[in-house]
Amino acid sequence: MKGKLLVATRNQGKAREIRAILGDLPYDLIFLHETGITESGAEVALELAETFDGNARHKAEYFARQSGLPTVADDSGLEVLALGGLPGVRSRRFALVDGPPEVQDQANNRELLSRLGGLPAERRRARYRCVVAFIPRPDAPSHSFEGTCTGRILEEPKGTGGFGYDPLFFSDDLKMSFGEASPEAKHAVSHRGRAFRAFAEWLRSEAR
Repeated sequence: MKGKLLVATRNQGKAREIRAILGDLPYDLIFLHETGITESGAEVALELAETFDGNARHKAEYFARQSGLPTVADDSGLEVLALGGLPGVRSRRFALVDGPPEVQDQANNRELLSRLGGLPAERRRARYRCVVAFIPRPDAPSHSFEGTCTGRILEEPKGTGGFGYDPLFFSDDLKMSFGEASPEAKHAVSHRGRAFRAFAEWLRSEAR
């Protein structure tokens, strides 16, 4: 009988990606919308750390306590060199716009393009970063895993795939935007794919 592993995200774009990346793990993946844990105001404070690792650990610890299950959570974002690493840990709230994810994504992309207006391609270097935190039980220490991928910010969106900043992120590995890439191609090189594969490899080694 498979054990359960809670993936602590309410972002449906992330959930689709993580399910595809971790699909061959010997665990039943459970997502927050399947647990009955209703969203509360306390969750806002889980992403107020100044690092991706801090936010990921806060989320994993909180939802492990709420569920009693082994829990994995991630925090990820875009770091643009010309902006001193912004939007960074504030990637989801960069434009300070409330609303559904697609509304926030559009506002964030507009804000990013506005701040980079007029800069040539060589000044638009960026990377995506993802930190995954795993808590095997509520009273246990966390384990962290990191993945990155590099590229540059385009002057206009290309493609409709992915989510967030993906249509603006031109991948060094794929030579296209993440918005143009197939899910399989993106997962193979993305920050999230690399971080969750590192976690999966560690989890398999621990289970041997």
